[in-house]
Amino acid sequence: MRFPAAPARAGALAAVLWLTAPAVCGAQEKPPVPQGVADAADLARRLSNPVSNLVSIPFQMNWDQGVGPDDQTRFVMNVQPVMPFSINEDWNLITRVIMPFVSQPVLAPGGTAAFGVSDVLASAFLSPTRAGVIWGVGPVLSLPSTTELTLGSGKWSAGPTVVVLNQVGQWTYGALWNQIWSFAGDPARGDVSQMFLQPFFSYTGANLVTVGVTAEAAANWKAPDHKWTVPITFSVSKLSTFGTFPASYQIGVGAFVAKPETGPSWRLRASLTILLPRR
Repeated sequence: MRFPAAPARAGALAAVLWLTAPAVCGAQEKPPVPQGVADAADLARRLSNPVSNLVSIPFQMNWDQGVGPDDQTRFVMNVQPVMPFSINEDWNLITRVIMPFVSQPVLAPGGTAAFGVSDVLASAFLSPTRAGVIWGVGPVLSLPSTTELTLGSGKWSAGPTVVVLNQVGQWTYGALWNQIWSFAGDPARGDVSQMFLQPFFSYTGANLVTVGVTAEAAANWKAPDHKWTVPITFSVSKLSTFGTFPASYQIGVGAFVAKPETGPSWRLRASLTILLPRR
């Protein structure tokens, strides 16, 4: 099986995608904005809000470096459609699905490489339309989507999820949290008890460029050791267009400050978020 580009080539590819995609896809100087959004600067700030009332399809590509005993590259592409629904004038329901497509090298001597869809994560946030501090709360469900032992848990899991953030001027800061426990699935697989915590901080400039930093801390409470995986990622994104649709292009680099023994040491990231009109 062939794996994605080596670190240097992956970094060059991510940079080329970010720098050239807006022009190739027909970027405009001032991207169109969806109905109900004040202007392009307001739209750029809303993209930093996980429970914003925007229909979007993010494609997030990660090249994780130093995986397994041979320090190879793992490629993960997360397709993350977000769909908001208006319950009434006071409440929105924001649904999000994360579908990870993974190309993974050998993790241990004698093992095999794997490719496929990892466990799919579906979340729903009930969020007020008017609030000083923005927040959302709801359920999260993990669906077993593969029989590959190294790609998924083999378990149905569920739990609560919460997001809290504040936007002051051009600054956005907050955190997303969830915890899942297994309740069904392959009886031969171990039980699941996992927590995810993502603090984030960003600044959106007048030129529609957003710089940010985020930690994506995952804790596997059932692991005998090395319970934590914590990458800290620095990113730069630019609001532009994808054809006739407004879109955000992002590149980032991160380091794993905590990880399992065979886990990656650093990562490269490139993302495209396409915004769709809300009917």
